[in-house]
Amino acid sequence: MKLDVIKLDGGKAGSVDLDEALFGLEPRADILHRVVRWQRNNAQQGTHKVKTRSEVSYSTKKIYRQKGTGGARHGARSAPIFRKGGIYKGPTPRSHGHELTKKFRKLGLRHALSAKMKEGALVIIDEATSAGKTAALAKQVKDLGWKRALIIDGASVNEDFAQAARNIEGLDVLPSMGANVYDILKRDTLVITKAGIEALEARLK
Repeated sequence: MKLDVIKLDGGKAGSVDLDEALFGLEPRADILHRVVRWQRNNAQQGTHKVKTRSEVSYSTKKIYRQKGTGGARHGARSAPIFRKGGIYKGPTPRSHGHELTKKFRKLGLRHALSAKMKEGALVIIDEATSAGKTAALAKQVKDLGWKRALIIDGASVNEDFAQAARNIEGLDVLPSMGANVYDILKRDTLVITKAGIEALEARLK
């Protein structure tokens, strides 16, 4: 399939052939959901922690005699039944990540690219270069109508362009190896350079 290529100033720069295996699939929500869930779970810190009975700051002395009080039998104030006592079976530091095969992750990325293509939210640009001026790039982005966009470049991102894009709200820039399902779906518009298309095709074959 062919798609027009534009420049950042809005001018035309020819067209490019897109691989049907990457951009022509029928997007499946279940595949995208699994990959996004895998990404977000791996990003979760899992550092939540509560104090158990052995960790709360209380004396271990028996609080009152075993018999004769008319009340329940207790050993220490650190028991979970008491206020400020230890927490029973509370959260402890752990990893929330789980495994997902490399083949499935590649499939998810293909479906994410195809989803943007089907939505009509895929834009191909000639190259992502800039003089390093945020104001100039912000005007170009506004003129193109990109409000929440992700720009994927080739093997590396132009330093001046990355610097200019850094302070523009709603604009993210990634190299082709950083392209991922969550970031693609999170933004309204997906912008890929010609170098980015070549790099993605090589990566996802």
